[in-house]
Amino acid sequence: MLFSLATIHAMHKLLFLCTANYYRSRFAEIFFNRLSSQHKLDWVAESRGIAMEVAADNIGPISEHAINGLQSRGISVGEDLRFPIQLQEQDLKQADLIIALDEQEHRPYMRQRFPDWVNKIEYWHVHDLHVSIADDALPVAEREIRAMVERLLRNGN
Repeated sequence: MLFSLATIHAMHKLLFLCTANYYRSRFAEIFFNRLSSQHKLDWVAESRGIAMEVAADNIGPISEHAINGLQSRGISVGEDLRFPIQLQEQDLKQADLIIALDEQEHRPYMRQRFPDWVNKIEYWHVHDLHVSIADDALPVAEREIRAMVERLLRNGN
């Protein structure tokens, strides 16, 4: 079967950022992709860590808090999970929308490491474990993601 260019639908790319790409951004990426698929949005999320060296003692590919948060929302996490990925400028250039999960924590990192991008991204207020327990932080992320999906649906994306 041949496809014309009109029938090939380009996906928009959403990039979630957190410090280590281990907990909050991974939860957001997987949760958003589930909702995007359910609503047939033309969006796919990826995630990256702005300062992965800060959390060099993280064990495994993803935080147990992220796994538990996803499972409690009916999303199973497979065995073939990737390990965290450090943010590169190319990731920023390829994204249609960029969200840093905690403005207070991530704006200074962005200002230091990617100053041309600091004001081109959206900042949320989903705190890390040293500030807020997962049972408080992940519902904030969930609300923001659901609101994002609603916004994209209203905009016809």
